[in-house]
Amino acid sequence: MVAIGPHILRNPVVLAPMAGVTDVPFRELAWKLGAGLVVAEMTSANPDLWNTRTSRLRREATVGAWPRVVQIAGADPEWIAAAAQREVAAGADIIDVNMGCPAKKVCNQAAGSALLRDETLVARILGAAVAAVSVPVTVKIRTGWSPEQRNGVTIARIAQDVGVSSIAVHGRTRACRFVGEVEYETIAAIKAAVRIPVFANGDITCVEDARRVLAQTGADGVLIGRAALGAPWLPGDVAATLATGRLPHTRSVGEVVAVIVAHLLHMHEFYGGEQGVRIARKHVKAYLQRLHIDPTLVRVFNDRQTPEDQLRFFERFDVAGAQMRAA
Repeated sequence: MVAIGPHILRNPVVLAPMAGVTDVPFRELAWKLGAGLVVAEMTSANPDLWNTRTSRLRREATVGAWPRVVQIAGADPEWIAAAAQREVAAGADIIDVNMGCPAKKVCNQAAGSALLRDETLVARILGAAVAAVSVPVTVKIRTGWSPEQRNGVTIARIAQDVGVSSIAVHGRTRACRFVGEVEYETIAAIKAAVRIPVFANGDITCVEDARRVLAQTGADGVLIGRAALGAPWLPGDVAATLATGRLPHTRSVGEVVAVIVAHLLHMHEFYGGEQGVRIARKHVKAYLQRLHIDPTLVRVFNDRQTPEDQLRFFERFDVAGAQMRAA
C-alpha cells in the first residue's frame, strides 16, 4: 500500500492532473472506474484569480473521491502558502505544488517547470507550503529544465528535506515537453535518493507499461495522464490488473457509449448548456477515436449545438455497427 502522509491510497495508480481535462466530471468518472487517486486541475496561486469562475470550478470537490487533492502553481512563496491555506480551509486533504507544467504561459510566469532552474526558490516555495498547512504537501516535477540542466535528483532531495510527503516525476525535462523517450533511469535515481514515495509519470498507456516502469524505476506508483483522455477507466483497469494479474475487461462499444452518455450528462450539468456543449466535444472526440470508427462522426457530433442534440447523437448511434442510424 502507498501512503501520502496519513492517507493510504486504495491503489497506486493515479490520474494525473491535466488542465482542461481532469475537471470534476472526468475525475468523478475515473474515481468510480477505479483510479487510486484523482488530482484536480492546476489552479493559480495568484489571489486575484481566486474567485474567477474557472478557478472556482477547478477547485470543486469530486463526489466520493478521497483524499481530495488540489494542485496549485505559482512562483511566489507567500502566494503559494496563502493559496494552500485557502484550499485546506475549503476542504483539501493534500496540497500538490506544480513544478512540472511545461506550458509557455505558465513558464513565462516563472512557475511550473520554470522553477526547476532556481533550486533556492524551489526550497522557499515548498518550505512555505509545508509550514502553512497541517495536511501533506506533494510536488510534481520534471527531470530538469533541459537535458543540460537535469537536476531532478537535487530537487527531490530539497523537497524531502523541507517536509514534502511525496514526489511525482514526469520523466522528461521542460525543454523536451512531451517529445522523445522518457528518462526512467532518472526517475530511478530520484527514487533511490529519497525515502518518501515517488510516482513515475510519462508514456504509461497500458498495464504492460506500468509494470515495466515500476520494475525499472522502483517507484511506489504511477501517474497516468494523456492516455486516460477518452479512457477514464484506464487508471482503474491498470490498478486492477496489477493487483490481480488478470487482464482488464475489454469494453464493448455499448459499454463505452454508456460511459460517454454519463460523462455528457455530468458535463452539461456541471458547466451549463453552452460551455458544457463546447467542453464535451474534445472528450467525445477522444472517445470516438478510441472506438476506431468513421472519423466523420466526430464532425457530425461537433455540429450538435445543444445538450439535447449531443445526447440525441448517441440515441441514434448504432452500437452493433458503430455507426449512425438513419434519421
